[in-house]
Amino acid sequence: MKTALVTGASSGIGKAIAIALQESGMKVTGLCRSVENLPEGVTPLACDLRDATQIQEAFLSLDHLDILVNSAGLAYLSRLTDGDPALWEEMWQVNVHALSLCCQLALPLFPENSGQILNLSSMSGHRVPPTGGFYAATKFAVRAVSEALRAELKTAGSSVRVCTLSPGFVDTPLLDKYFAGREDQLKQTRESIQMLTPESIAASALHVLTSPPDVEINDIMMRSADQAM
Repeated sequence: MKTALVTGASSGIGKAIAIALQESGMKVTGLCRSVENLPEGVTPLACDLRDATQIQEAFLSLDHLDILVNSAGLAYLSRLTDGDPALWEEMWQVNVHALSLCCQLALPLFPENSGQILNLSSMSGHRVPPTGGFYAATKFAVRAVSEALRAELKTAGSSVRVCTLSPGFVDTPLLDKYFAGREDQLKQTRESIQMLTPESIAASALHVLTSPPDVEINDIMMRSADQAM
């Protein structure tokens, strides 16, 4: 039985991925703060991803891993011109630094010549919308980290596979935080387009993580069929 660790598995996309992997027959551990909200059957691993020491301690408690899914993320609308630098720091800490550290700590736990890492980026990591702000910068960084990791692993002769999954608008609690103070705009967006669901993202994640060993899918961009940008 394969083992998977999913960060941010207590809500949204992470929760949907944890459920999909569990239903496919994998043993799933959910790393998050709100372990009480994890899906039934997912092994809880409490951790605040803003704290590097907690992350290191969490991985030290593991003895084996086949798959790492970095799904946890923060999204605040914080512009470069007048945004709160404290929000920039929090997004960078969770979206980029914690993700990178989880990748590093997972590698020694993978079997020899095996292992998969799936990092959740965003369409905001491929183009910068007018309201992109610092969040878009963190998601571009996720793609850069993922490609750097892939190149380093290939240079070292490793068979660990790395993929970045970049969704457009997905109807999750993260969206409510991103549109905080702009609830009317969020309502209009929800009325004008049919957003992706966490389950749709999970289906693509499962496709990546169950692909044959000789296949490495590196980057998937996903939009709702209604989303123009």
